[in-house]
Amino acid sequence: MNAIIKFMKRNYKIILAVICLSATLFAFKINSDRGIDPDPNKDKMLLELLAFVIEKGHYSPPPINDEFSKGVFKDYIEALDPSKRFFLQSDIDEFSKYELQLDDQFVNKDLTFFNLTYARLMKRMEEGKKRYKLILANPFNYKVDETFSTDYENSPYAKTPAELVEKWRKQIKLSTLSSLVTKENIEAEKKVKDPAYKEKSFEILEKETRENSLKSLDEYFGFIKDLERSDWFSVYVNSIMARFDPHTSYFAPEEKERFDVNISGKLEGIGAKLQKKNDFTEISELISGGPAWRGKELEAGDLIIKVGQGADEPVDVVGMRLDDVVKKIKGHKGTEVRLTVKKVDGTIKVISIIRDIVEIEETYAKSSIVDKNGLKYGVIYLPKFYIDFENKDGRDAGKDIALEVERLKKENVNGIILDVRDDGGGSLSTVVDIAGLFIEQGPIVQIKSAGRKKEVLYDRDKKIEWDGPLVIMVNGFSASASEILAAAIQDYKRGVIIGSKQTYGKGTVQNVIDLNQFVRSSDFGDLGALKITTQKFYRINGGSTQLEGVRSDIVAPDRYAYLKMGERDIDNAMPWDKIDPTEYSTWNNNSNFNQAIANSKARIALNPQFKLIEENAKWIDTKSKENSYSLNIADFKKAQTEVEAEAKKYKPITDYKNSLQFTSLPYEIAEMAKDPTLKEKRESWHQALAKDIYVEEAINVLDDLQSQSVTRQSSVPARSKKDKLASKL
Repeated sequence: MNAIIKFMKRNYKIILAVICLSATLFAFKINSDRGIDPDPNKDKMLLELLAFVIEKGHYSPPPINDEFSKGVFKDYIEALDPSKRFFLQSDIDEFSKYELQLDDQFVNKDLTFFNLTYARLMKRMEEGKKRYKLILANPFNYKVDETFSTDYENSPYAKTPAELVEKWRKQIKLSTLSSLVTKENIEAEKKVKDPAYKEKSFEILEKETRENSLKSLDEYFGFIKDLERSDWFSVYVNSIMARFDPHTSYFAPEEKERFDVNISGKLEGIGAKLQKKNDFTEISELISGGPAWRGKELEAGDLIIKVGQGADEPVDVVGMRLDDVVKKIKGHKGTEVRLTVKKVDGTIKVISIIRDIVEIEETYAKSSIVDKNGLKYGVIYLPKFYIDFENKDGRDAGKDIALEVERLKKENVNGIILDVRDDGGGSLSTVVDIAGLFIEQGPIVQIKSAGRKKEVLYDRDKKIEWDGPLVIMVNGFSASASEILAAAIQDYKRGVIIGSKQTYGKGTVQNVIDLNQFVRSSDFGDLGALKITTQKFYRINGGSTQLEGVRSDIVAPDRYAYLKMGERDIDNAMPWDKIDPTEYSTWNNNSNFNQAIANSKARIALNPQFKLIEENAKWIDTKSKENSYSLNIADFKKAQTEVEAEAKKYKPITDYKNSLQFTSLPYEIAEMAKDPTLKEKRESWHQALAKDIYVEEAINVLDDLQSQSVTRQSSVPARSKKDKLASKL
């Protein structure tokens, strides 16, 4: 989940002093001993820094004791070997001697446990690498009656190497069996479509599945090979950090960079997505509008052989780690990078690209228009509450949503849907800005820091950007900033919240602390950053969204309603509590509010599609608990046939299509004419909206929220309070 992030920047308008650096900061001086591997010293320094920042800045750190140690042990071992296919029971027995010592090792910067587990894991992985090649060398016997359970959490570790080989054999066999049955079905379908088609034999298909499985495992172990000791140490460190709370985590330098891109939606580079393909780095996608896309020379599928900086001699990157290749290709705006690539047709070409700012379009808000019953409505989708911390004039969700609302007003819409489903959060300041678009002025959220008085964040702008009907769409993955927005709109009764029974339930605030600021004279380079929970936020009515989330005004059946995926399902999540409410006045400009909610509930209760979704949710919950599979092909096919027969009952859910037509706004239609990629993405989104029963019901709610004075032939855009006052004067 994306946290609610607030960097402590001088020009940032909401600064919460979590750590008083001037009073408590001490400088670490690092002098690595010559002749000694610097990594252990760096690791110890990192643990010391993390302990210091946690002590000074965490909202409510749990005691570092034996219970804490047990949690670290469990999380770390599970992270290293989630499928229990590397470690033996004897390894776990040996590791268990440290189960109650990890709290002390963290405090004392002792690396004994990590060194032991890291060395053992590397050994077991080398054994595993040899193991799967032998298993896949010969055909499987799919007539034997045997089963395999994927309930890894409750399955035991192998006691002997022979048991481990057997576990690997069954696990791989299940994978190939599933692929084999799928391939057979595809062959049968081809035969039905074309009676002249000659189906592949069982032997050929069986061989293909083993070859594909071998390739997949080769790629997996190739990825593992690229990981360095520091990557595994990050896993260990994060097992410790996660015990303070689920949202406190350590960012290694590369991860911090990815986080910055994720929260801002932009980067400096060429605008291409890369992936590893054996020893090569492959272009998987060009980002629309980026320099590589504009140059029209680089294409998806090209393999990068060499990378050169400007006029410098190019460096061979074949066999290089993907992260290292990315570092060489990324760079500051205006600089040149020269890529030697092997094109899809086999030719070799040197492509020069001038780096630039690349905006990741999928990050940003977008809107669409739909007509219904003679009225026009706007749908705004917000994937995250993004902000550019480095540039106060850069794009942020608050400014972009205001712009989308203004554009929709110009199209004379009669209602707006703001869709924050699957929106995991982001910047706190943007929540205040967005909520302020829909109310006159007042409190938006309350924030509490450890040992300090609560702070209330206000919208102080009297202007209302939109005073018409409003619906907020949420689901179980709407978290953090999404929950603040939904809670504020709900408490003011400014709009109707529709979606899952409750949102994710993350009611905490995180800061990202650059660890390098605490160090001077370091020989170790970038130490990364710590995302640390520093505060809890509360609704203006005093209640916390922690664990409970925001409960929808209108609950719509959700296919994943019964699966455990919320904050309340995490063992060390912070508790729910409440504080005193702050003063605020509810919205009184909508006499149809309660009736619209009642109408929607009645529609949903009678809607056969929603009834089917509810049945499907219960079925998915049941199936998620089934984890034993037959490795006999006849029994496997029988079980699959039964599942497919049951699943057909729910096919109308994915086949559903409403009768609504969604279109882009005029400015975007003009952009789409110049950008085929953007056109394709928008058309895909509009097709998804036209199959979305939740959006359809949200539009029905907007229809019910209309005042009696609104005519169905024409509509008037909502005006700000200042505009209304001027007209009266």
